[in-house]
Amino acid sequence: MAPAVRGKVGNLPQDLTSFVGRRREVTETRRLLGMSRLVTLTGIGGVGKTRLALRAAADSQRAFDDGVWLVEFGERRDPQLVAETVAAALGLREQSTVPTTQVLTDYLASRKLLLVLDNCEHLIDDVAKLAETLLRGSPELRILATSREPLAIGGEMVLRVPPLTVPVPDESTPLRALAQYEAISLFTERAAAAVPGFELTDDNRESVVAICSELDGLPLPIELAAARLRAMSVDQVLEHLTDRFRLLTGGSRAAPDRQQTLRMSVDWSHDLCNPTEQEVWRRVAVFPHGFELDAAEAIAAGDLAPDDLLDVVASLVDKSILIREEHTGVVRYRLLEILRDYGLERLHEAGEYADLRRRHRDWYQALTRRCEEEWIGPNQPVWVARLGRERPNLGDALEYCMTEPGEAENGLRIANVLYIFWISRGLLNEGRLWLGRVLAAQGQDPTAERAKALAAASILAANQGDVATGLTLVAAAHEVAARIEDRETEIVAIHAAGHLQIYAGDPTEAIRLLGSILAEVRTGRNLLRHISTVLGLATATAILRESEATAEYTDEVLEITRAHGESIYRSYALCMRGLSQWHDDPYLARPLFEKAVKLSDGVDDLLGTAISMEGLSWTATATRQFQRAAILLGGADALWSAAGNPGVVIPALRHNREEARDLCRNALGDQAFDAAVRKGRRLARDEVVSFAVDDQLPQEAPVERSATNLTPREQEVAELVAQGLTNKAIAEKLVISQRTVQGHVEHALAKLGFNSRTQIAAWIVEQGRQADSDAS
Repeated sequence: MAPAVRGKVGNLPQDLTSFVGRRREVTETRRLLGMSRLVTLTGIGGVGKTRLALRAAADSQRAFDDGVWLVEFGERRDPQLVAETVAAALGLREQSTVPTTQVLTDYLASRKLLLVLDNCEHLIDDVAKLAETLLRGSPELRILATSREPLAIGGEMVLRVPPLTVPVPDESTPLRALAQYEAISLFTERAAAAVPGFELTDDNRESVVAICSELDGLPLPIELAAARLRAMSVDQVLEHLTDRFRLLTGGSRAAPDRQQTLRMSVDWSHDLCNPTEQEVWRRVAVFPHGFELDAAEAIAAGDLAPDDLLDVVASLVDKSILIREEHTGVVRYRLLEILRDYGLERLHEAGEYADLRRRHRDWYQALTRRCEEEWIGPNQPVWVARLGRERPNLGDALEYCMTEPGEAENGLRIANVLYIFWISRGLLNEGRLWLGRVLAAQGQDPTAERAKALAAASILAANQGDVATGLTLVAAAHEVAARIEDRETEIVAIHAAGHLQIYAGDPTEAIRLLGSILAEVRTGRNLLRHISTVLGLATATAILRESEATAEYTDEVLEITRAHGESIYRSYALCMRGLSQWHDDPYLARPLFEKAVKLSDGVDDLLGTAISMEGLSWTATATRQFQRAAILLGGADALWSAAGNPGVVIPALRHNREEARDLCRNALGDQAFDAAVRKGRRLARDEVVSFAVDDQLPQEAPVERSATNLTPREQEVAELVAQGLTNKAIAEKLVISQRTVQGHVEHALAKLGFNSRTQIAAWIVEQGRQADSDAS
């Protein structure tokens, strides 16, 4: 081959449509190209790898004297023609006596040039070999590749291309800020191209957000959905996404075949997997929102040994089928919803769906049994976190029990264990919903599990101030116990009835009921019921200010929980001890409440943290620290709200709260009191806990920041983002969870109207310049 005559340096195509978002990814791609001679952009089909590569390459053209050259492998099938495809893109003519690879090496040896190798995945081995050969022989050559998996050769740097940013569907983001999310912006622009005059409005925003969320923020299906607006309304498009593979067809005629429809794009990814990978893909589709390896080993591995399954999972991650996520040191994997839908189709076709669903339910039911056995122990925080991560899978297991004939009783068993999780995490609405549904599915069969579920539902209702419903439910539990003539079930009903009387405002009756079963629960095998019964007695006696009795009961709970390394009920015992003492000696009560707050917060117990926060506000009022008390009242308000709770619902304690509010308002005045309460409500959870325990408020926001409405913690996180710290690093530095950091980052992006961390960093730099200018 010989060089052809070139009219320009490079062959990058002109954009036919606008390039939306991806500022961070473009910047990162160019940064990596400055560090490595081979950069590969990976990601699932339709995520926008090609557009990102072309934009990064176009922005880098000035750095390459001999141009930027695009080589498209998408429609090529013959691995023997890989070198010829590169040569043709460079405009080199054939020379039959010299191998094409050698021609390319000779041609590129002295040139400063960027090759963009697009869609390499189906020719991955041959492209990798050629790339390695060319890089070894061409010191000024750089390669930017796109593929659904890395080339896996020395010196390669890989950037996984994420979906476009999508707002949380139920997040009340201002319309202007909503348009800054990349997926929303892309849909709006493409919709306006399909239907001139289309714009994002308050009327259609909910449907547009839902569409982009349903489509996982993937550019290809979003563009296909927007094109459907030529014939459908936004609401109709959303409604028809239940069959997204049929709806999302008819892409641009200029697009490659694999991108003409959503199904063709996913088919392409599926065909690139070997049979074992295809099998695992369809089987892990049974998990609704991710899984951990132990679950996959038990449910989806088939004949694969654990090490072999791990290899397949890693390969599916490399091929951009599975997404690897880390949650406070725990690795989880998930399929995008589009890929999960496809996997479920294949699972049905293979005739494995019914068996996998049952195995899924069986495994998660066994998980809840292990949780119940270890709940009162040092692993309690681990179980709280695990059940939190597994809520979608546990919900799916419950759905299975409610829809499969003869399985409702197992649904009650699962829900009865999850009750302790729901109440500890403050998931009262969720717990009541599931218990109500499984009770309805079970019918009216008088069983011990039904009585337990009725009792659990009654206590959840009481915690939300719905005492009337609670009394009805506990009466039904008593009726079941009487019908089956089982003393253990009768104890369950009496236990619930006793707790309900605390919320009904009759602590004396609560003491009578709980006292009637105390001897039996102390000698029984159910340690949780033992602790809960004694805690109920501690609460009732604390309300009556019978401090000696409260001390006796709380000592009993503290002895058990300390011996077992337990946290949740230990915090409640400390809180009840504080409640019995704060009237007489608030200085003695304060450290008890502080310890309770730290324990509750450590296991993500919203209700426990809220009631301990209330106790601290009352002690602050009693010691005339009115500003502190008002801020704590606001913080408690936010915690109650987060738990789906109207606030303090026990009548005697509600009186304490109202008295504290009145005293603070009178001491501070209406304006100062309201401002302090608002400050407490605006604090992030870790901030209000820090204030409750250490009297430390975050630094006040500077004047320059006031227009953005960032909270102090959001500003602090933004500044660390600007320093280049990851969410994990920020979490470690601030001693908060990665989930909390992610929430602060998302709120900051929405408030600032940005869609990338890079924009946050630039804004922080500009804020610093303004401050320096003002200072000078």
